[in-house]
Amino acid sequence: MLGDGVTTMLTMAVLGCALLLAVALRMIFSPEARQERAAADRMKDGKTREHQHAVEAVILKQRQSSVGRDWPVVGNLRLLVRHADMEGCERGIVLGFAASAVFAAMTSMFFLKWYLAIPLGALTGVFGTISYLKIQHAKRVTALTNQLPDALDLMMRGLRVGHPVSATIANVGRTMPDPVGREFRILAEQISFGDYLTDAFADMADRVGHEDVEYLSVSIRIQHRTGGNLADVLGTLSKVVRERIILRRRIQAISSEGRLSAYLLSALPVAIFLSTSISSPGYYSDVSDAPAFIPIAVTIVLLVVGNALALRKLVNFAI
Repeated sequence: MLGDGVTTMLTMAVLGCALLLAVALRMIFSPEARQERAAADRMKDGKTREHQHAVEAVILKQRQSSVGRDWPVVGNLRLLVRHADMEGCERGIVLGFAASAVFAAMTSMFFLKWYLAIPLGALTGVFGTISYLKIQHAKRVTALTNQLPDALDLMMRGLRVGHPVSATIANVGRTMPDPVGREFRILAEQISFGDYLTDAFADMADRVGHEDVEYLSVSIRIQHRTGGNLADVLGTLSKVVRERIILRRRIQAISSEGRLSAYLLSALPVAIFLSTSISSPGYYSDVSDAPAFIPIAVTIVLLVVGNALALRKLVNFAI
């Protein structure tokens, strides 16, 4: 017979996994997702292969009204998927979550009881999937922000020789490589289908999810309402973005030693646990039936996680 505490923990783990599965199914089979895919399929009919990616921009506008909701701990899943530019890949994300959760649970069963390994595997799958999406978002943002000053300079030169704004945006989309070229092609397509310039840039800022693109959206909105020389505004913004990129790289170089120390200190308890479990398999399992084992183990895990979060906060700077 399992104790009341173990039964409660097992029930909470099963309910948590069921909730995560329900959220994942909601992301995949929601009515909004079906409508978006159907609209995309209708708009792709009769289009060439080169035009298909640009036409998809039109349906992005209707996605702005449904960006999901914030969940405890995990945050806004739909917005995170959008920022990682993985909309349409929800099935792959869910399969990756399930595979990582099962693998982590099966691996943990060599060291822990099954009623502890299952919730640990579920948590590993959740945070592993979220970390993967955040890494993809960071890669996309880094590539886009490095290209953004050149794109703004190209727009500035086009405006100064007398080209309209829509033509300069389309020129950036044709000239610049992805990901900034793809975003500007989406902008050009939205504007050609009758969307307002300010709304198109606001949608771009929402898709990318980064401060530099937010500054661009706000600058376009202010200039649209107050007037002025848009070429000068874009030139100033290009300089600001370049200086921010230089500052970020300088800060990363200065804090590299601290980040390496934080990684080593965070990985050290895990390495000690794994080495001890491999060299002495009964070191933890022989005392796992003791009444104080679970409270002590939970306390240690919480302290290790708290230490890792504190170190990460100390060595990461948002600029």
